[in-house]
Amino acid sequence: MRVAIVEDEAIVARRLVRLVSRILGERLERLVHVSSLAEAEALLGRSWIDLLFLDLNLRGRDGFRLLADAVSRPFDTVVVSAHHDQALRAFEYGVVDFVPKPFDEARLAQAIHRVLDRGGPRLEGERAAAGRARYLAVRKAREVIPIAVAEVLFVRGAGDFAELHCRDGGVHLHQKTLQRLGEILPPAFERIHRSYIVDTEAIRAFRAEEGSRYFVRLEGGEEVPVSRAKARALRERLAGTG
Repeated sequence: MRVAIVEDEAIVARRLVRLVSRILGERLERLVHVSSLAEAEALLGRSWIDLLFLDLNLRGRDGFRLLADAVSRPFDTVVVSAHHDQALRAFEYGVVDFVPKPFDEARLAQAIHRVLDRGGPRLEGERAAAGRARYLAVRKAREVIPIAVAEVLFVRGAGDFAELHCRDGGVHLHQKTLQRLGEILPPAFERIHRSYIVDTEAIRAFRAEEGSRYFVRLEGGEEVPVSRAKARALRERLAGTG
């Protein structure tokens, strides 16, 4: 795993470097630490990062603009901050975890293993925030634009990227994979096909074709395929709420 740390407190940064190195051991391929906003902005443009640890307060400057940039990228982001009141807001941006300062090795290890295990359990107090992203940041030229999750109708996998199909007809390319987006989207979003995640509250009808082909029609008339594995449970659920 290739890890980047953005932290301006020298003592905390050294502790993060030491603990991350110890927790990952031989799995750590590369680790880089930067302490300034300018260095962090340059760092985020690099393609080698797998996991970013980000402090939200860099020498008194609000890190949420940087956070919006970070979560638009392919890698996972974990916030490490003393501002505990910002945890819910950070989860709404789509971070994998929020590690409050001061932290111990066990708590940091939990955050790392959440990334390694792709969807491990959260701490009791954080379960309400898990999968509660309210925005999905996308990059447009040199800008980072937040797309409200409430405006997303379905997400289609596009190789290493994902397309956000919105209720207004707009389509936006996100740098995260379909799987990673599925882990931060609210519970109403369900993966019904290897290439599709849909807002199940937007499903208006279920349709079957010959050859065991299944589709759902969404509000606005769009149709997306449903896998055989998901078809029966989804059809029964829709029949039960019809």
